[in-house]
Amino acid sequence: MACVLAFVDDLFFQAKILETAKQVGVDVRTFTTSNALLAEIKKQAPNLVIVDLNARNKPLEAIESVHGAAPQLPLIAFLSHVQVALAQRASAAGSTKVMPRSQFTRELATILAQAKSHSS
Repeated sequence: MACVLAFVDDLFFQAKILETAKQVGVDVRTFTTSNALLAEIKKQAPNLVIVDLNARNKPLEAIESVHGAAPQLPLIAFLSHVQVALAQRASAAGSTKVMPRSQFTRELATILAQAKSHSS
């Protein structure tokens, strides 16, 4: 089964991601600290990492840590569409793709299905 790790501390988004993952047939685990996220990546290589750039616990550092440990790992970050500078910093830190929260929400099932299709 495909494994996706999500750095998300917003309970609404955690629930949305977990429910969508269940419908698509993807295992998603959520984390609120970069240390816990990194420890999980070292235990099991996920198919995808998702980062909420509006999380309270240093999401840019989480991206840098993930990119440093596994630079080939796909990483999608999402944020408010008005946060252009933060989006640029997330790309510079190692995000594969940065998207507005509304687009991420709309495309979540597709994003998770693509992660599933890339699992081996």
